[in-house]
Formats: sequence, structure tokens, C-alpha cells
Amino acid sequence: MSSSVENFLAELAIQRRASPHTLDAYRRDLARLTALAAGSSLPALKTPQLRRGLMQLHAQELAPRSIARTLSAWRSYYTWLARRGVIALNPADGLRAPKRVRALPKALGIDQAAALLDRSATVPNTSLANDPLQVRDAAIFELFYSSGLRLSELVGLDFPGGLDLAAGEVTVTGKRRKTRTVPVGDKAIAALRAWLKLRPHFVRDDQPALFLGRNGTRLTPRQVQGRLAQWAQRQGVGVHVHPHMLRHSFASHVLQSSGDLRAVQEMLGHASIAATQIYTHLDFQHLAKIYDAAHPRAKKT
Repeated sequence: MSSSVENFLAELAIQRRASPHTLDAYRRDLARLTALAAGSSLPALKTPQLRRGLMQLHAQELAPRSIARTLSAWRSYYTWLARRGVIALNPADGLRAPKRVRALPKALGIDQAAALLDRSATVPNTSLANDPLQVRDAAIFELFYSSGLRLSELVGLDFPGGLDLAAGEVTVTGKRRKTRTVPVGDKAIAALRAWLKLRPHFVRDDQPALFLGRNGTRLTPRQVQGRLAQWAQRQGVGVHVHPHMLRHSFASHVLQSSGDLRAVQEMLGHASIAATQIYTHLDFQHLAKIYDAAHPRAKKT
């Protein structure tokens, strides 16, 4: 990596408060630019060379979404150089990534979400019902669905930290280190209280994490993903469930009930409402199903 790239990444980290995940993505995308330069100076690259680089990525069958992200990183880097007077024109301006089909996020139906979180279906008189780790998992999944948290936000929670059960809210730090406070529903509060009674038995070395593993350490995202997949299979949901699906379900169901897109944006922590608007398409799908089932002229004969 050239020194200018390292300086650019440092500014992203310090001034824009980019997350480590975002910085890793930028580093990978700018590594592609460095490979394209093949020893030449990055500021010396011109638009035809960048266009050829994008065509190479397409020929390598890189996904359109990944190519678009790479082009965005290149454009940001050259914009940064132009602001410093290193180059006069941004060679990435005017370039377009391949069109991509924007898939709708997968969300559970309301009945599926209820089935997932119905603990009465978890064999009430077996060891599962009395397993402290099952109590912990129930609190995790209730909080996911209740508050629409990201996986990184949930595993990063400390106790007491931003959790205020008396007020029925939780404060988390999301992307770009922005904090937001979101409501916690009654079902989630009850599940969390049950877990907090058991949590002291798992604490080791004053570990502050809200959700702990068997050995007293903070749960990792991978562990939560695995536990949720197992839980959903046992509950008979019928689909593979991952943590982000619960976030999508939260957003879709709140929007269906309230129609308040701005409120959903605030609760999800989206910087732009454009990112939230995709849930209006999910809401339309829900309405379309109702229409197909209810309208006399919509029914197939």
C-alpha cells in the first residue's frame, strides 16, 4: 500500500469513525487498485485504466455488488486526492458498475416470528427448559426481534452498560460509532430478567459482557449465529434463520403496523432513509398477498 492510501485509511478511521469492518473492505478494494497500477503511481492512473480494471473484475465473475463497492472505494480515494490538490480530475468519475438486482431482505412472517420465540414449544418438562444457556439464548433472540439490533451491537453490549430495563430501553453504539436508544418490549424485558438472575454464575474476572458463554467470556458473533440456527430448527420454523433476519423482521413488522418510515429509520440507526425504504417493498408484498387472498377479481379460478 502506498503512503497516500494509508493516510486515506487513517482519515477514514479517525475523522469519519469508520468501523474496522469498513476499513478492511476499503483496504481490500484499494489493494485491487494497487494491483491494477502494477508498480505505477496511483495518482497517475487514468479513466481508461480504471475502466479496464472494472472489466477485469467482471471477467473474474466478481459479484456486481462487490464491483460497485470497489468502484465506490476508488472514487472516494481519488476524491480525497483531488481535495489535496494531488490530482486535478477524479478518474473514477463517470464510471459505472454493472447493474445489480437488489434482492429484498428476507424477513420472517409474524406467525413465524411468534413460533421462533414461543418457549412453550421447547419441551417444557425437559432439561432444555431449565438450561441456563437456553435462558440466555431466549433473551438474545427476544432482544434481537424486540429492538432490531445489529449482531455486532448485541454482542458488544455490557451490563449494566446501555441496558435500562426499568425504562424499557437499550442504548447501543452502531456504525461510525453513532449511539442510539431503542425501546425494549415486555417479552424481551422478561427474558432478560430471567437471564440476569443466572448471569452471575457465568461471570469470570469481572467480565462486563451482557451475554456470556459457558467459559465466562463474551459471546462471539459466530456463536450467536450457530445458536440461533439450532434454535430455529428445534422450534420448527422451517427456514434457516440468521441474526440479521430478526433485524429485518423487526423493521418489516413495525412498518406494517405503524407505517412510520422515519421512526423505523431511527430505530435501525440508518444514516439515510434510502436504506430503510427497502422495507416499504416488503410491506407492499404483505399487502399484495392480502389483496390476492381477499379481492374477488384477484383470485385464480
